[in-house]
Amino acid sequence: MTQMMGSVLDRGGRLQPALRAMDTPRIAIFDSGVGGLTVARAVHARLPGANIRYLGDTARLPYGTKSAKTVSRYALQAAAALLADGARVDALVVACNTASSCALPALKERYDFPVLGVIGPGARRAVAASHSGHIGVIGTDRTVQSGAYQQAISALSPDAVVHARATPLLVGLAEEGWFDGPVAEAALRAYLGPWLIDEAVARIDTVVLGCTHYPALKTVIGQVFAELLGREVTLVDSADAIAEELAVRMPEATHAEQHLPPVTGARMGQVELLATDALARFERVGGLFFPVDRAHLALIDL
Repeated sequence: MTQMMGSVLDRGGRLQPALRAMDTPRIAIFDSGVGGLTVARAVHARLPGANIRYLGDTARLPYGTKSAKTVSRYALQAAAALLADGARVDALVVACNTASSCALPALKERYDFPVLGVIGPGARRAVAASHSGHIGVIGTDRTVQSGAYQQAISALSPDAVVHARATPLLVGLAEEGWFDGPVAEAALRAYLGPWLIDEAVARIDTVVLGCTHYPALKTVIGQVFAELLGREVTLVDSADAIAEELAVRMPEATHAEQHLPPVTGARMGQVELLATDALARFERVGGLFFPVDRAHLALIDL
């Protein structure tokens, strides 16, 4: 494990040296497709001095309909591909709720640098935001079935009541760039209408967007919840929380060349975006999530 300043403890409780100020932090991020670019965007905005390498496993998406064993295998392969050049990595971000719920322990066991998932940050923000104690989670089949958010929220707030609903079609809508309009609205009403009829579920005041694709549909999701409940709910995604955690670990990467005197030698970090299939489509739709003109794009084979 490395760190920008001071010393830190690794997972085994061992004290590790700080990252030298002259080093450029390197952050690896992966997701099943373009959804994790919402995390990459937040990280790049918060830590513009860091080098970011992102992998969207577009050849095998969606992860959310696959078994936990398959998702874990895919996640380990994606991580290995991101690290294949042997360069130092200061953090690996699993920007996929499904992979976070299935593969995080295996990834943490394999690597000795920080591995961050999206479940914990999302759970912490949801608990902090909720006043009623009733928290909703919408996500893929696998994320909902894993109970990962239910467990994480209960660990933080034992009295909280978590209501989860699988909404897998939203992944496909986001991957197509259909972030609003009648199709997205109809899908959300079909998923949420029968669910919110339950009086207990209708008490939710906070909803976790349990898939990194979902922030792209945040506006229409909020509108449909308000329409069905007659009031607004707080929508929570993990991107900003993960970016903030990384900023604490790597404070010097929060600055970029234009914000520092020239003598510091600080530079804007490089961004590399990798996909496993359909690079042109990845670029087209990914550009709605992240400014791809700032990045180097490449196609790889896992």
